[in-house]
Order: sequence, then structure tokens, then C-alpha cells
Amino acid sequence: MTYFKTIAEARTAISTYGQHWDGIEPEAAARMRLQNRFQTGLDIARYTAKIMRADMAAYDADPARYTQSLGCWHGFIGQQKMISIKKHFGTTKGRYLYLSGWMVAALRSEFGPLPDQSMHEKTSVPALIAELYTFLKQADARELGGLFRDLDAAKAAGDAVNMHRLAHKIDDFQTHVVPIIADIDAGFGNAEATYLLAKKFIEAGACCIQIENQVSDEKQCGHQDGKVTVPHEDFLAKIRAVRYAFLELGVDDGVIVARTDSLGAGLTKQIAYSREPGDLADQYNSFLDCEPVDPANLGNGDVLIARQGQLLRPRRLPSNLFQFRPGTGEDRVVLDCVTSLQNGADLLWIETEKPHIGQIAGMVNRIRAIVPNAKLVYNNSPSFNWTLNFRQQVYDAWAAEGRDMGSYDRARLMSVEYDTSELGIEADARIRSFQRDAAREAGIFHHLITLPTYHTAALSTDTLAKGYFGEAGMLAYVEGVQRREIREGLACVRHQNMAGSDIGDDHKEYFAGDAALKAGGAHNTMNQFAA
Repeated sequence: MTYFKTIAEARTAISTYGQHWDGIEPEAAARMRLQNRFQTGLDIARYTAKIMRADMAAYDADPARYTQSLGCWHGFIGQQKMISIKKHFGTTKGRYLYLSGWMVAALRSEFGPLPDQSMHEKTSVPALIAELYTFLKQADARELGGLFRDLDAAKAAGDAVNMHRLAHKIDDFQTHVVPIIADIDAGFGNAEATYLLAKKFIEAGACCIQIENQVSDEKQCGHQDGKVTVPHEDFLAKIRAVRYAFLELGVDDGVIVARTDSLGAGLTKQIAYSREPGDLADQYNSFLDCEPVDPANLGNGDVLIARQGQLLRPRRLPSNLFQFRPGTGEDRVVLDCVTSLQNGADLLWIETEKPHIGQIAGMVNRIRAIVPNAKLVYNNSPSFNWTLNFRQQVYDAWAAEGRDMGSYDRARLMSVEYDTSELGIEADARIRSFQRDAAREAGIFHHLITLPTYHTAALSTDTLAKGYFGEAGMLAYVEGVQRREIREGLACVRHQNMAGSDIGDDHKEYFAGDAALKAGGAHNTMNQFAA
């Protein structure tokens, strides 16, 4: 619907009521409609699901067309990311937002800061999805409002050429609304609880839900110890629950990311129920660390399983958890991923302990031997020491090539003295190309950083506090923040405008005409930033 067609449609609706609606301007109504393109979260979920599906198909055709996102814990953070992307790259294509359960737990819980163990309020996650989209919709309204004002100025000046150009810009406007990959942890309960929560996610606007194969009440951050996985049938029930939620709400192409924590999880809470040798439960149980047992010599409360005619005792810890055999992590990951893709998941997430393309590709190649179009979402996590990991990778590769490594101490590779060394420069080059290389070699469709703004907020606050409360005083803010905002063209330097003041002025004028008391007049100090 073009700008002028939207005006015509509004004029028709208004004219139906004749002189009773004489005070309603069709162009103002059309502008408000265009500034609020998405009426509900389901509108957003349906719109963004199509974007994500198209991007997945584009990646299958060309791995150079991978996608990216950054984690968010507040609507303003998400809004600023998309505004910045549009400013610097002219389009939001291939750039999403990631909603991290870790950041919700650490920053959004009414209990205060919590570890990533599913202890926060489950409804805080869909509430954040809705908040993110509220801010993204306001970014649309703000940018379109600026175009409308420019159009009014061109009209007042009688500049028909500029009016035509601006009308086309309005018609071609690209929304800031993009897909959000939303973290539902391990589902916050059983499959029914997962289904109910997934519906809240989708109704808030999520087209993509990520769920992990840990036990809900034992859930740990993917980069912490003590992770406990569930048998496959339990996890598949939750994947099906999420799919049913999408279908019930009419988001038929919703995307499910199945995450496996098996690489770093050495424990299970239960022995899977097996109906026959070789079934999925039997395969899960085959990874258990067991020892043969003499039926005549049983311990108090022993749990036994039969395998190929032999009676075995799975090793059980005092926590009542069973442990897997060491070294089985990658095999369990491959089984998890194949099984998930064959039972309704669309994308995979393999949580690893380091960013190593060879390790990831080794698992993905085994998965793709069975499911050829398998694709990953990968956590470029701040939990990794990227500098150290890549310097170690370069050191080991060069040492294997027989290069003289006498000028490097592998135990001290984080030292600043290596920042400008040949090894440090090569490691940085590999970090720079990591996403591109991993997309090509390891099947990674989507690269995300889970917690970037947690760290940027801490770093920028530390820098400002050190200067402001120190010798620099007010100059710390002016030089380190405001002057940079002005020089780099950040829209939020005009923070009143960013908070919706100009949008409100437009509405006041629509509602009250010449009697409107507007905030953006000559005495508004934001005019100091007009240039």
C-alpha cells in the first residue's frame, strides 16, 4: 500500500460518516497507520518468520549469506542496534536480534541478579520480546515522522520534485522490525509448560524459539559445569509442543532451534525407557558409564540395566544423577542433532567450550551425512577468551608446522607484549574472519553474541565513572560521550526526539490543530543539536 493509496483509503473510511468526522484529516490518519504497520505480536511473528525462512534458503544456496545478531536486555538496546545498522549499512537484511535468557536472569528478574539457571520469572522473557518490538515500532514511527515533516516542508516550498522523491522514500521504507531468536531455556517445566510459554513468546512477536536439552529444574548456563541432559523423547516432546504452539497461532513457518548441551554435559537425571535393542532410548543409555555386576553381590538401592544379555550397574552419584562415559560428548551431540532435525526442529545450536572451526565442522559433517541441509545457530560467546583461544590455536598450528616458537611462551599468550607480534596479528585475523569461515566450513547459518551489551554497558560506565568522578569532571562526559555522539551522527544525542517527543507533537497537532501545545518549539534545548 503506497502513501497516497493509504490516504485515499483513509479518506473513504472517513467520508462514510460525513460531516460528523469533518475534524479528522485523512492524511494524518494515513500517517498514523503507516507508523503502526504491525497491529499485534502475531503480525510480527508471521512477517519475521517469512524473512527468516527466506534467509535460510538463501544460505543453503550460498553460505556467504549467513546472518548475525547481538543479544538484548532492553528495548532501547535493540532499537539502537537496528537504527545503527540502517544508518551504517542502509538495510537490516540478515541482521536479527537475540534475546538471551542469561541476560534476562542477570538483569530483568524481580529477584535481582540471578545466575542462568531458569530461576527468573518465566513471563519476563515474553515481556521483553514485546518490549523489544515496542521500541522497534517506535523507531519506525520516528523515522517515518521525519520523512512526513520533510514532505510537509517540500509541499510548503512548492517543490514537486522533492515531494515525489520523499513519497517514494516513504513507500520504500524498510522497517526496523526484524526476527528475534528467543531463548526459552529448557522450557521452564514439562512439555505442557513449554507449550504455554511458547504461546506467550509467539503472541509477543517471536518467530523463532530456541530450546535446550537440559533438565528444566537442573538447568545450567551452557558454559558452566554440572549440566544434566534429558532422554531424547523428553526433549522431542518439548520440540513438538513448540511446533503445536506455532501452528495453533497461525505462524505455520515458525522456526525452532534445538540446542544440545551434550558436549559439556556429563550427567543425566534418568535412564531412558527402552522398548527394544537399538531404539533411541537404548542409544541414549548406551553412553552411560556402567560396570558389570554380579546379581549375588548387589548394593543397597542399586539400579541395574540389561544390555546384550549382561547385567550392568550405571554409575550413580550421591546427587542421584547418572554419569556418561568420558569422551562420548561428540557422539551424543551428533545423535541429539540428527534426532531433533528428524522430529520437527529447523536449526541446531551446539554449545561448545571454545570457538574452534575444526571441532564444529567435525560434528556438523557427521550430522550432514544424514541430514544434508543441517544448519547451525552458533554462540560467539563472551564466555570464551577469544584472544587466548585463537593465540593458542595459532601457536599450536605453527608448532605443528615445525616453526621456531622460541620467542613465544604458550602459558603467557594473553600478555600485552604479544598484541603486535606476528602471532597476535595472525590470531586477530582469524578472529576477524571467524564468522565468514565458520559459515562456509562448519554450516553456521546464524552467528550471535549472547551478552555483548552486558559487557559494553559495564565498560562504558566504568570509563565514564573513572573520568567524571576524577580529574576530567564534566569533560569526561562531553568529550567521551556527547561530542562523539554528535561527530558520529547518533540520533540519540537528541534524546527527547528518541523518546517520542516529536511523535507526540505530531499527534497533538492532529488532535487539536492550532491549539496544540507542542514541546518542540524554539525554546526546546534539543534545537542546539539540530545541525
